[in-house]
Amino acid sequence: MTAFKQLRDFMKSNFAEWGDEILSDQQKELPQPPLEKPYAEDAEIIDLPQVVESVLTQNSLFSAIIKRKSNRVYAKECLSLEELSFLLYATQGVKKVNGENYATIRTVPSGGARHPFETYLVVQRVEGLRKGVYRYLALSHQLQFLFEDEGSVQHMSDYALEQPFAGECAVTFIWSCVPYRGEWRYMMTAHKVMLLDAGHVCQNLYLACEGIRCGTCAIAAYDQKGIDAYLGLDGENEYVIYMAPVGKLK
Repeated sequence: MTAFKQLRDFMKSNFAEWGDEILSDQQKELPQPPLEKPYAEDAEIIDLPQVVESVLTQNSLFSAIIKRKSNRVYAKECLSLEELSFLLYATQGVKKVNGENYATIRTVPSGGARHPFETYLVVQRVEGLRKGVYRYLALSHQLQFLFEDEGSVQHMSDYALEQPFAGECAVTFIWSCVPYRGEWRYMMTAHKVMLLDAGHVCQNLYLACEGIRCGTCAIAAYDQKGIDAYLGLDGENEYVIYMAPVGKLK
């Protein structure tokens, strides 16, 4: 029970137990981490279509909440780039940048507006995009092409611990965590907050999918070292925390 107690204590952690003697890096007036990972000047950048309401096939919030469920079977149909643009904006879209790049206000809540996530996409069937791996640049609403992968269907299944639907979809959303964005302000408590924030992001994906006749299924069971290495993450300062395949419903 010792290990369980430690985990339960982590879930109950809050600022009250740390006292005033421990200062965060923000309180020490250290520079905050960037709001988004930088990229090379010669990176291949793809503009996404403007997000418009007309992309929806149904826009009833009541219906989206009632019908929301996990879907693991998808049609062999492509997503349009407009639909992908909508899903990305619904899950990590930036509505406003406060101050001089101090914080972002997005379509999902985040403790202290830290928004510690990066969004990666493994694209199988999206109109206008070649098969491969991309990163969402939320500040500019663009995609950065990372690399091609003809074996991505099998790779996604393998990294999702032999769950085939993870690679049989149109696109797999993978969220990584950059922990220092939260630690800079919230120290040890940041990790609890970041896990809560991940739930906000994925629930928005579920509801947004309902609006465009798509399905998704959240996946928390995956090969941590394998998926981190696949995306070129160091597994320490950035690591995968959640993933969700998306595809058109049959």
